[in-house]
This record gives sequence, C-alpha cells and structure tokens, in this order.
Amino acid sequence: MVDKSTEFHLTQKGRGAPSNGVSQRFNLQDREIDGDWLDEKERIGDSAAKLRTDVTVEFPKSIINYNTSPDLPFDRSINAYRGCEHGCVYCFARPTHAYHDLSPGLDFESKLFAKPSAAELLRQTFAKPNYQPASLAIGTNTDPYQPIEKCYGITRQILEVMLETLHPVVITTKSNRVIEDIDLLVQLAVQQLTAVTISVTTLDPRTARLLEPRAPAPARRLEAVRKLSEAGIYVHVNIAPVVPGITDHEIEAIVAAAADCGATSISFIPMRLPHEVAPLFEQWLESHYPERRSKVMSIVRQIRGGKRNDPDFHSRMRGQGPWADLIRTRIAIASRKAGLDKAKLKLRTDLFRRPIVKGSQMELF
Repeated sequence: MVDKSTEFHLTQKGRGAPSNGVSQRFNLQDREIDGDWLDEKERIGDSAAKLRTDVTVEFPKSIINYNTSPDLPFDRSINAYRGCEHGCVYCFARPTHAYHDLSPGLDFESKLFAKPSAAELLRQTFAKPNYQPASLAIGTNTDPYQPIEKCYGITRQILEVMLETLHPVVITTKSNRVIEDIDLLVQLAVQQLTAVTISVTTLDPRTARLLEPRAPAPARRLEAVRKLSEAGIYVHVNIAPVVPGITDHEIEAIVAAAADCGATSISFIPMRLPHEVAPLFEQWLESHYPERRSKVMSIVRQIRGGKRNDPDFHSRMRGQGPWADLIRTRIAIASRKAGLDKAKLKLRTDLFRRPIVKGSQMELF
C-alpha cells in the first residue's frame, strides 16, 4: 500500500504520468502504484519496476470518426491506435482510456490498442456509393507514428489506401517517423492531397523528456519538418500545447526554428486539462516543478475562465483572458516576422476514385 503523501514523487522513468491517477468516471477504481501493471521481477536497485507496454489488437466495425465541432477544420478523422506510448503528460486524449475501464494515467501510455483492419475498413467505406470525399485527419487523438507503428504499420497502410483512391489526408504527429512514409506523402503532395502537421512544444530537450518522455526529441521533429519541406510537402508546425510557466517563453524561438526548417505555416493551442488530466498534470508539476505549481495553475485558470479546463466550443482551443490574448499576439508578431502568416491550405477532393472491394460485383468489370 502506498502512502498517498509521497505518491507525487513516485515517477516512472521514461513515462509521463506520475501515477495512474484517480478516476471517478465509469466506476474506474484508483490503481495503486505497486499494482498489477508493474513487472514485478524487473527492479533496478530500490526503484519501482519497469512498466511494460502491452498492445491489444482491436477489430472495430467502423473506422472513420465524424464530428460537427466548429473548432476543427475537418469533419472526419481516423485513429489507428488507442492510447499513446509517447506519454505526453498533458495529453487531452488521456480520459478516453476510462471508457475501457483503464486509467488515463500510466495505463494510457502502456496499455495500448491497435487496429490492424483499419485500412481495409477504410477501403470498404470509400467504396460505398454514398460516400463523399473531404479532408480526412489522422492523429487527432493519439499519435499515428508512436513507437508501435514500426511494428504494426497501420498508418502506412492507411496512406496506401489514400493514394489508391486519391483521397485528401492531413497528418498530425510528434514523431519524425513520418519520414519513413515520405515516398507515399510525396506522391500525394504532387496532387495536392496531403499536408503534415508536426507538433513542437519546446526546443529544450530536458523539458521535452519530462513533458513527452517517449516522443522524439525536438531537434528530430524539426529535422522532419526540413525533410518534408524539401520534398515539396506542405508542413505546418503547431505549438501544441503552450504550457504556461513551463514553455511559453519559447514561443518566438519555436516560430523562428520552424521557419528556418521550411515550415509553411504555424499555429498554437493553449494547454487543455479535461477530466483526469488536470490532477495528473498537477502531480507532474509537484514531481518536477514544485516551486512553479501554484503559478502555473494560476495562469491555467486565468486562461480557462477560472477553471482548470474549459470544454466550450471556440474558447477551448483558443483560451480567454489577458494571458491567452498575449500568447495570440506574440504568435502573430513572430509569424509575421518569419513569413508564416500568409499560407493557406486547400486540398483537392475532385480526384477521388472509389476503390473496388474484393468480392464485390465491380470486380467483374
């Protein structure tokens, strides 16, 4: 049994969340720091056992998620994986793991789900007579190029379907692993069918290791921006999220670095702390920046209308109040100086060709 007074400091090396946190949704029970998710036999000195990553294969009946959010520039998306091994402590997607009776804390980054049938489901969806093409987003919830993509290759299979059908696709990732699919991306880009967004939170490798322990280092992400740009692919850099009191002082430097590496445009999102993410982030602050905890959370509340999170449309992605206005102004000035304030992206939908699904009557023609 763990003494709750010391739980903040029991961090797992190479993991983002300090613990599995507390969830009162969906009857999810609080998990102890020495629970069944530890590899009991793997111990180094007096430190806690290493946390093993487990992957469960999932077979969904459908693969495209639709939304009507006025905050988003797309109405459909695909997530090849549930959970994310990158372990970004601030990840707004963490609470989705509670739907599986798993913790949004360490479970989210160690108990993953993969959807190997995603590409075939997508092909079947595109083949339906009533399907109408529009930009499809990949990586809006969990990263499509997290480490297990090397094993499963689901994202690449999805891109192959996009190329086969000439369907527009936008990718969001924190990983330079996207470069491994540059052969497909170039073919899509030539026909104005793709763009890639690289998320850069900080340029400081130490801060990145604490915030995003298993995501590629900032320098590798920027190198990916350079390679994609040199290949003729539209590259957008998103400073997502801006963590007040931790990374906000780097805004101008990140914008300049993105421009130097050939980014075409830039944006930002203030940190969001929905549901269980808020207490997890406060645990993280207590573990790594205890002297800043009060200041950081004070600014968060100022940006979020006096609360730790603001779920309302429009304001949730932009923030509100003087702090949010200041960040927006700084981004605008830095972008203008770097020449990143004029680009507009519009992907084509008129090239779409419906695929022929194996076993269908269309195979006869």
